[in-house]
Amino acid sequence: MYQVTKAIKKVSPVCKNGLKSTSLYINTNTNSRMSIRSYANANPSNIASTTFANTPMGVFADQLFLQPINPATIRPITDLRIDTKFSLKKKFDRAFLKKDEWKNVPLEEKKNMIVKFRDLLIANTDKMSKDLTEETGKPISQAKNEVLAVIDRIEFFLGNVDKVLAEQIVRTTDKFQEKLVKEPLGIIANISAWNYPIFIGLNVIIPALLTGNCVLYKPSEFSSLTGINIAEFLYEAGVPREVFQVVLGKSVISQSLLNLPIDGVFFTGSHATGQKISQTLAGRMVKTQLELGGKDAVYVHSSADLKTAIASIADGAMYNSGQSCCSVERIYVDKSIYNTFIDDLVEVVKRFKFSFDPMNPKTYFGPLTRGMAQVEHLQRLIGSALKRGAILELGGNVLDNAPGYFFAPTVISNVHHGMDIQREELFGPVVTIQPVSGPAEAALLMNDTPFGLTGSVYSQDPHVANYIAEKSNTGTVYWNSCDRVSPYLPWSGRGYSGIGTTLGMEGIECFTKPKALHLFGPTLGYFGEAKNSDIVPTKPAHLVEILANKQKEKIEYQDSIESPLAPIYNFDTMDLGYPIENDALFAPDNENDSEEFVRSALESGTIRKITNKKDYVPVKSVKVE
Repeated sequence: MYQVTKAIKKVSPVCKNGLKSTSLYINTNTNSRMSIRSYANANPSNIASTTFANTPMGVFADQLFLQPINPATIRPITDLRIDTKFSLKKKFDRAFLKKDEWKNVPLEEKKNMIVKFRDLLIANTDKMSKDLTEETGKPISQAKNEVLAVIDRIEFFLGNVDKVLAEQIVRTTDKFQEKLVKEPLGIIANISAWNYPIFIGLNVIIPALLTGNCVLYKPSEFSSLTGINIAEFLYEAGVPREVFQVVLGKSVISQSLLNLPIDGVFFTGSHATGQKISQTLAGRMVKTQLELGGKDAVYVHSSADLKTAIASIADGAMYNSGQSCCSVERIYVDKSIYNTFIDDLVEVVKRFKFSFDPMNPKTYFGPLTRGMAQVEHLQRLIGSALKRGAILELGGNVLDNAPGYFFAPTVISNVHHGMDIQREELFGPVVTIQPVSGPAEAALLMNDTPFGLTGSVYSQDPHVANYIAEKSNTGTVYWNSCDRVSPYLPWSGRGYSGIGTTLGMEGIECFTKPKALHLFGPTLGYFGEAKNSDIVPTKPAHLVEILANKQKEKIEYQDSIESPLAPIYNFDTMDLGYPIENDALFAPDNENDSEEFVRSALESGTIRKITNKKDYVPVKSVKVE
């Protein structure tokens, strides 16, 4: 079992299941409720407190440098030169001057560049994986999985961008044609995330480039090396350097990026940062997509295949050390199988390989990429929950003698929605379990969150699965699965989980803006055969007949002399030297009566003469000369 660093005193308390705890939880017997003292590990040989980093001087100093740190060893990897507002402006200017040229590059040429880029990714899988593991701590096997799995997404974009950009002729008649074309947004800012920098970055970069946009790509400061690798492979594949440019830095440079006259912003990260971006862009009418966090929930029904469900859920909660927006964080289990589920889940999680070496292909758990800030976040939520009655089943804190930010896989039971741990995003190898009476209560609790990214149900009963799917207020729902993404379906969130869509056909269309063309030809039949596209509905026969009759009545009505609204024959107001304000005009009996009719009408006040030189005067006061 795992041990942790004890900053105050060395204790090895016992968890509910009799195993040694991995944290400072004092437990006098196996049935007592445990508590945690939230602390910052100040051992200089291990991990440092965030105290200085949170001071004004610490915040200022932090923004001046970009030195990637290996979270598994807490050693610097290299020094990177950050952008300034001046270098950023130059990058924008280069993109601005290039955007029209890139827009007009034939699509086939763009696709050929992306194909070369895809092949370079495959050929350099080892380098990409090694750099990704070194700067984020992601286990090397999972890093390779990310590099190779992104190929399917690239293939999807390559195979479907033609359909999105295809010119659509909506309707053609003998007189006109209606057409729809898609144009690129222009210059977009892609502020990306560190937890899956290849997946998340290329979800935006590839369709943006294929649809003719220029991209200013700001990778997370925790995955800058991966961002640089992506750029170098794109350049080698033929993408012009002005079209795709990497912006390096931290939050200050992101703010400067947002202040540029960009045409779109695509952000992936926390809800708090997404909210700030939304506020910054308010009123600017800039296309904005925010892919934010999740508080992803799973419901396990009593009919579920427990062995399969537990294996799937354990992986969904702990893969990438739980650092995913769609990682399972809340599990709701029917009361009849609650205790069995907890015991079995703990046993499965304990079997996952834990190593302080992420480069070991057998390692399953890596360190927390964001370091001490994330450690303290988890400590606060776990400690608060335990003080309020939660039970620690496994893990609970950082590991003893760990060289980096390694947090023990943690399972907590007996939770409720009055605890912060059930409401705030965790983003770590921590999962909670709560008993429920059935599908109705599970659905209510699953939706009791401002987030709305994914929801899962494990059940052999399709009626239960359909009920949860229908009730789930999330962008994605899983049945007997969790924590997966398909390039063929849109990835979207609701509420605090963001706005907009990546992947799927919608994930290509979002990088374009529509232009409607109303074209009237110089001659009849100019556009060829009259026809309608599928979106133009065919009118039912009875409706066609009704409309034809109404049109016929309209023509007959207008042709009727008896009608008070009938047109005035041989009386063209445009031939007069002044406009006529008409209350009631009656047609003259014949052409020779026109002048006499107008003169008498003026004298009677039926019509009046109006000039631009005089103010408006009521009809009765007009003096006829």
